[in-house]
Amino acid sequence: MQNTATENISGRVQKHEKPKKHRVRESRGDRVYYAIVYFVLLLLALIVVYPLYFVVIASFSSADAVLAGKVYLFPVDIDFTGYIRCFERTDIWIGYGNTIWYTLAYTILSVVFTVTAAWALSRKTLPFRKFFMIFFTITMFFGGGLIPFYKVVSDLGMLDNPLSIILPGTVSAWNLFMAKTFFQTGVSDSIIEAAELDGANRLRLFVSVILPLSMPIVAVLALYYAVGQWNSYFNAMIFLTDQNLYPLQLVLKEILTASESTTGGSGETILEQFRLANQLKYVTVIISSLPVFCIYPFVQKFFAQGVMVGSLKD
Repeated sequence: MQNTATENISGRVQKHEKPKKHRVRESRGDRVYYAIVYFVLLLLALIVVYPLYFVVIASFSSADAVLAGKVYLFPVDIDFTGYIRCFERTDIWIGYGNTIWYTLAYTILSVVFTVTAAWALSRKTLPFRKFFMIFFTITMFFGGGLIPFYKVVSDLGMLDNPLSIILPGTVSAWNLFMAKTFFQTGVSDSIIEAAELDGANRLRLFVSVILPLSMPIVAVLALYYAVGQWNSYFNAMIFLTDQNLYPLQLVLKEILTASESTTGGSGETILEQFRLANQLKYVTVIISSLPVFCIYPFVQKFFAQGVMVGSLKD
């Protein structure tokens, strides 16, 4: 009996023991390969990260040190004049508010239009489905050009109007097809049939069933549209002449081109204004990038899932 009990206990212990992992020995060629890969990745990371780091340390350095090329790894002659003057400039904060408003309105409209259109195109029962697919595909390869674009916006009475920044380009064909593919691969027909058997109409089906399942692709679309609109200045440069409607990026562009290189009412010389513009461009880049850095972590978990699922099938 004692031997039997001992055997049972030892058998149980052996069952719960984890199998030993056999470490695969790496050859010399493997180690060389991984060393090269890590070196290349580190080099690429430095190429990407250093310009961002330089902008940060240059914003805290004196303008003379930056212009003289003395700033490499650490701030030189720490100076907060750029930040102080940035907070004093009303055009920057007006542009900041305009950009927030344009980005929110544009992102909401774009996501709503893209998701609803993509859901409709993903249904094989949609009338003239092939025609709409061809129509949207053509827009990916051909455009009317700048002059017809300006003419359309002008005829619609949207010059010097926030609508000229929000409405054009509201739906991206690329994002539309990505969302369509997501619906085709990520939403099961059995779920739709079950909702229809429970008495859900098409609107209830879309709002209560499809949208909760589509949060990954919605987050990806919102990120794409928001970042694109936040960084955009070309439409504003063409359609807006009222400086009170300028987005932040257009104000930043003027600073980067040293548009204020003449003596102003403050009595500053041309050299002083040039030094100030050089400081402001680094400070404004940091300030304009903060919202994107703050929002991105909240949608990052959906990003890979939405893009990969949306790229499996056309």
